[in-house]
Amino acid sequence: MSVAEGMPQDAAEEDAVRRQAGTAPGDAAGGPAGGTAAADEDALYVLTATLLTPGRFPSVLGDDYPAACAALRLVPRADGYGLVLGQDGLGARWTVVTSDTALVAVAVATWDCGMEYDLSPGERTIVASLPGWPLELAVAAPGLPAPHDPAGADEGPALTPPDTSVWGPAQRRLGADEIALRWRTWRAEIDDAQDFTARPSTGAGADAGGAGGGIEGHRHPGVRRALAEARGYVGSPPPPGRVRSSFAEGDARSLRADGPGWSMVARTDDIAFFLLDDAPGEVVPVGRGAELPRLLAALDQLAVRTDA
Repeated sequence: MSVAEGMPQDAAEEDAVRRQAGTAPGDAAGGPAGGTAAADEDALYVLTATLLTPGRFPSVLGDDYPAACAALRLVPRADGYGLVLGQDGLGARWTVVTSDTALVAVAVATWDCGMEYDLSPGERTIVASLPGWPLELAVAAPGLPAPHDPAGADEGPALTPPDTSVWGPAQRRLGADEIALRWRTWRAEIDDAQDFTARPSTGAGADAGGAGGGIEGHRHPGVRRALAEARGYVGSPPPPGRVRSSFAEGDARSLRADGPGWSMVARTDDIAFFLLDDAPGEVVPVGRGAELPRLLAALDQLAVRTDA
């Protein structure tokens, strides 16, 4: 299976931005709620917002919460941050970092419902105003110059989105986002009888999960390495956000785990999919076998709950 078969290279990121933005493009913190933006240099015309917390952060930025914070030159804090992306009155890109995560969560949820929300973080909650955007946006405030990085900003170099034009960590994580978002579609591509047929030769490490399944005996060396690292998380918990758990159908949980060079998407009552930096565009399924259910249950116990 290939990621390219199911999505454009940046489809998952664009979909996330659409879900976050809703009716927000053109709104301003201290500016108009629509129409043509007034040329007020100090106003921030809000385009979108997102959370940066241990349970919810743009995965394109890093394998875990501390890594995502580092991409924005922020010190991780237990309660996380809210990120508000917009343009000033001259069209320059700015990212406002607020400690008021509840406000940002309400705004995102409201936009998701297709309603308007005036997102204006209080001055005392603003942690930093950073030039540039850490995420790729396809929207701009009306009536302003095209988005551009501010010249000579005192806050340091402008933030730039990770490069997703070629396969690598950022593209791999976006691919995992896509699988999690459209689990049923990707799961339907798997024929259990064909993809998880038992290996003809068995040994101490072989598993009834078969050629596509089985932890020790998986045919793909990169997947075996990723599974071994995931097992290591159980004995030595990884950084916050490296393993995340969210609601799924019935009593199942949807699991997301990342590590150096790999990403995993799984359901606790089903199989797992792996994406690897050294296997561009490839999506490798892992059948349940005898070991995977125990591993997924253990990972779920240590995971950050995204729906808590």
